[in-house]
Amino acid sequence: MEDLATYILNEKDLWQKMVIAYYLSKKTGIYFDKSVVLKAEIARIFMEYMKLDLDKNLVLTAMLLCNCKKIDNAQKIGKLETFAKDGADYLESLGFNKRFCKICEEVNRYSGNENREPESDILEIVDQFVGLILNRVEREAFTTEEAVIVLKERNLKASDNRYLTDFIQFVEEMEKVCIREIVEIPVIKKLVNLHNKEANVKTYIAILANKYSRKIDNALIRKGKLDAKELYEEDDSVTEYELIQKKNTRALFSKEIANRVLNHESIYKVEE
Repeated sequence: MEDLATYILNEKDLWQKMVIAYYLSKKTGIYFDKSVVLKAEIARIFMEYMKLDLDKNLVLTAMLLCNCKKIDNAQKIGKLETFAKDGADYLESLGFNKRFCKICEEVNRYSGNENREPESDILEIVDQFVGLILNRVEREAFTTEEAVIVLKERNLKASDNRYLTDFIQFVEEMEKVCIREIVEIPVIKKLVNLHNKEANVKTYIAILANKYSRKIDNALIRKGKLDAKELYEEDDSVTEYELIQKKNTRALFSKEIANRVLNHESIYKVEE
């Protein structure tokens, strides 16, 4: 039987990975909100658009889990320096190997690791960027242009993030890649708008999986940034309920993992 690490890494579909992470968060209390979904989708688009030679499945899984022990509470600000290491330790206890855990730990630089993993630089820059373009209690969201300036001139100015130049180019070019609706809207702006509009994580995952990821891929194909492939057929018949409650014919976890992580209950029966 598979443990959690094997199961989620073997699941190649990003949206099903999100469903797994969502239900894991409901049962264990790990940090998983709409911002994590947004980060994973931006990381996916970045790697596809810039044609980065990385294991995309590994990066996206890490992007979903690297903030698992983040504390979104101003009264526990000291946790800012320890959550990544705490998260890495927790992920190792679930069966993830040391390199995967190191990648997740290096989402920020508080642990002072040397010889950073390339994948960690993707996590770091996407994590920082999305944090800037979303509203915070203490400030309004930056525009994408402002966020790029902050990354370049402040947040990552003294770092050696190997993808900073590529990411800035990506963001600038993505301002010219639009989704066609009533009016054309740049991809990143649309993703943020959906993040702010949708009420909860489930609906955000569902609308991205069922509609907007397709639109983004099609926009990139039109720009010649993805290899030509058969376009998705528009199909809005799949509902949020059907996506989230989709049945799986094999056991999700071993008995040990089910008892320790999910209290031996199916993740598909979690109540809000």
